[in-house]
Amino acid sequence: MPRKKVAPAMPASDAPAAGHNAAADDIRSYVERVERLEEEKKELAGDIKEVFAEAKGRGYSAKILRQVIRLRKLDRHDREAQIAELQIYWEAVHDLPLFAAADARPRPAAVPPGATVN
Repeated sequence: MPRKKVAPAMPASDAPAAGHNAAADDIRSYVERVERLEEEKKELAGDIKEVFAEAKGRGYSAKILRQVIRLRKLDRHDREAQIAELQIYWEAVHDLPLFAAADARPRPAAVPPGATVN
């Protein structure tokens, strides 16, 4: 996807007169940089949305993919602690184990059509 050019915040014809100082240039520079980055962020968000739509089209749950991505951002210790705490809370509310054992965790019944398993 081609990058869009962001127009400067202030056209040259509106620039201050000769009394203009370096601080104003710095401020304008920061504002323009943030504006360019905000535009890139919107484009990236659109790209991410397209990837989730593609996964959904192949039969995968975007909601679960987001959870996997969130958990992958954690280091191993924090991830395991969070899962253990989730299990404690689940059992307190439901009086049933979330996962009976590692080998008894719920697994998808079948791989979605067109999906490959590595």
